[in-house]
Amino acid sequence: MHNVQLERMREKLITLRSLDPDLDLFGAENHEYELEPVWTQEDITQFEQKWQIKLPEEYKAWLLHMGTGGAGPYYGLENPDDGVYAVLGYDDELNAISDPFQFTGAWNWNYDWFDDSKEEEEWEALEHEYLDPKWSAGMLRISDYGCGISINLIVKGTSYGEIWIDDRANQTGIHPDHYGGNTNRLHFLDWYELWLDRSIHQMHEQKQLSGANEV
Repeated sequence: MHNVQLERMREKLITLRSLDPDLDLFGAENHEYELEPVWTQEDITQFEQKWQIKLPEEYKAWLLHMGTGGAGPYYGLENPDDGVYAVLGYDDELNAISDPFQFTGAWNWNYDWFDDSKEEEEWEALEHEYLDPKWSAGMLRISDYGCGISINLIVKGTSYGEIWIDDRANQTGIHPDHYGGNTNRLHFLDWYELWLDRSIHQMHEQKQLSGANEV
């Protein structure tokens, strides 16, 4: 069902790689436009059974036919085995991936995080509650934006299949990813292809600009 889009995206990734030999695009030095090896259906089934979730069909198609990580938006795609943890690069705390995601719209706490009237212990308790994995339940981290911001795929519960941003690190909460000003709720393949299209456009613009400067 997704074969036509996947093939189109494969060609676009080849085009993007050829347009950016010096890895100038944000995050390209990290992933170098390479994709990690694909999963088998058995790999997917084991992952789903282990975490008691069902991956969205188009994301499964990506894992089966394109790769499990590597080239992608921001610093690239994360392997699902890494995306289950609450904090990037730390495998000592799991996110509540097996519990259902609870939001349909942007969520945040209405706190003035710079309020000097609260004691440090009060703020520590609030921050601990704010960062509790129960708020990010059902989210599989698929990309690292940097600055503590993660891009996530909803794999259980409300808003299933959509791409959401977790920016609690900067006190802006959890909200749908309106990548590049897109107003629609993005699902995995459209989100990835939008990155390809915008990146190809950016590389063309840079080449035109550099060409004009050489004249």
